[in-house]
Amino acid sequence: MFRSKQTVFRPTAYGSVRRPWHIPRWLVLMLTGVVLGGGGVLFLQKSYGPTRLTVDQSEQLHYDLNSTTLDKQRLQSQLTQSNRDLHTARAQLAKDSTQLKQAASEAAKLNKDISLFIEAIPGDPRGTSPGIRAANFTVDNATLDYQVLIMQDKDKATTTFQGSMELLAEGLYANGKWGNISLAPVDFTVQRYTHLVGNADLPVGFRPRQIAIRVVNTATKKISATRTVRIGR
Repeated sequence: MFRSKQTVFRPTAYGSVRRPWHIPRWLVLMLTGVVLGGGGVLFLQKSYGPTRLTVDQSEQLHYDLNSTTLDKQRLQSQLTQSNRDLHTARAQLAKDSTQLKQAASEAAKLNKDISLFIEAIPGDPRGTSPGIRAANFTVDNATLDYQVLIMQDKDKATTTFQGSMELLAEGLYANGKWGNISLAPVDFTVQRYTHLVGNADLPVGFRPRQIAIRVVNTATKKISATRTVRIGR
């Protein structure tokens, strides 16, 4: 017959048997999760997150921000000055508008006065229309200054007359001889009236005694009016 083996009790130095120590499974899983999670976060930050700036890039960014701030301040200053200029321009425009209205009112009054004066001017002695209503000549050294008023009758004022004024100066040369000088014609148009003002050169030493004025129709080349004006010595 078989005999059963009996377990022999062996006492230890501490009086008990020590089992081998193992890391708990839950701790291993937790640490593994922490490592994987941290690695995943770093991977996501590196792959999809914002790029980390270097020192030079950071300094450049600060410089750009400062420049942008200065530009903003400069533009704000320019905007303020532009608003001031606009306010000044508007004030000047309002002042100019007021002065323009005053000038227009004075011009209207002046035109009314001129109309009354025109109606009071005697007609051309020859009775022509257009006619030479008034003329004045002065001589300054070798220059003849002239002012000539040419008018049409009131019933013809709606029709524009196109013509030219020819001046024929008669007088003495420096050697005492009598002579005539034709001056350059002056083109003009007139409805009710026109005032021709200008000057013409004369030969040196020539002293005009009278000026013959002729108004020539540009279309027909015919003389429409004539008048002779004496010049005082």
